[in-house]
Amino acid sequence: MGATTGRWPRRAARLAAGLLAGAGTALVALPFLAAVGLTLLAVGWPGARRCVLRPFTAGAARLTELERRRLARFLDLEVTSDYGGRQALRYLAARTAVGLLGGLVLLAGLIGIAYGTFLLWGRLLGFAFHDLVSVVTSGVGGLFLLFLAVQGVFGVADLEARLARGVLGPETQDALRHRIEELAASRAGVVEAVHDERRRIERDLHDGVQQRLVALGMLLGRARRSQDQAKARALLAQAHEESRQALDELREVAWRVYPTALDEAGLRIALETVAERSAIPVRLTYELTAEPVTAVRTAAYFVVAEALTNALKHSGADRIDVALTAVAPGTLTVRVTDDGTGGADPAGGGLLGLARRVAALDGRLSVVSPPGGPTTVTAELPAPSLSGVPCG
Repeated sequence: MGATTGRWPRRAARLAAGLLAGAGTALVALPFLAAVGLTLLAVGWPGARRCVLRPFTAGAARLTELERRRLARFLDLEVTSDYGGRQALRYLAARTAVGLLGGLVLLAGLIGIAYGTFLLWGRLLGFAFHDLVSVVTSGVGGLFLLFLAVQGVFGVADLEARLARGVLGPETQDALRHRIEELAASRAGVVEAVHDERRRIERDLHDGVQQRLVALGMLLGRARRSQDQAKARALLAQAHEESRQALDELREVAWRVYPTALDEAGLRIALETVAERSAIPVRLTYELTAEPVTAVRTAAYFVVAEALTNALKHSGADRIDVALTAVAPGTLTVRVTDDGTGGADPAGGGLLGLARRVAALDGRLSVVSPPGGPTTVTAELPAPSLSGVPCG
């Protein structure tokens, strides 16, 4: 609970800073919009209006770009930059009032702080309080006004987000078209990933298990043909060792295809098993309060397994950190970080297959691996069954 309580004031302060910046941009946009309105009133012909609006739409696009940066920095809201000048102009016309409203809310908060703490700072400044009841009453009223202002900060921030998504977001038809393209691409990616997985399994069976079975058959054949009992026993011992190794490799292939522990014991136990089998020390941080659904936990498992495999093969790392969290409600974040040499290729076979697997669930996979390291693989998977960070 302490961590959540500590984040709440920081988020409120960050939103307040965003609204203060928004009030400033609204004051800048106000004369700009007034100039647009006067220009439209002076020009009656529609064709001429389109001509005279061109410089205004360009200016609106620049102001809206500043707004996008403000929303991303203070409100953690990413808005698409794929909008036109007229769309930007409509957005400025709509959000200027919201920006001024945010400024009024902040002003109300300052007044609330001033009245709520008047008894304290007034005594420090040497004011004489002849009517203490009125001072206390105004202080209580100021604190209540501050409480309303804080709620207003969250409300105006939510209104800013809704307005930005509604006006700057793509039109319904464009959004549907984009969604269809995403689904088609992810479906093609999943099919390709399945083919890659089948080829990998075939290669593992051919180069590993099949070769050992061939060697096992040859050893048994030589033992049957041998007239020397001691040599036959030695060949049978070798055949027994080959059969044991073939069984181990077959289990390894089956584990990589799909670990039974994932269904029998859950995601945490399956990941602990992967960490124990790793040749590099792995620190696992598991903060999920509920078990994700099958598709999500399977994707999370393979993200960790493939990232560990890549680190073992290529990174030269001495340590790997694996963290599974649900910072945002309904989103499972999987992060694998190694202290290796970096330079991982996101377009490589293993990571590309992971990206396709994650995209099939409407998730996102990012790989940050500068030369010299560290390498961080992060997957964000939609998981409606998960809540936010647990209290305590």
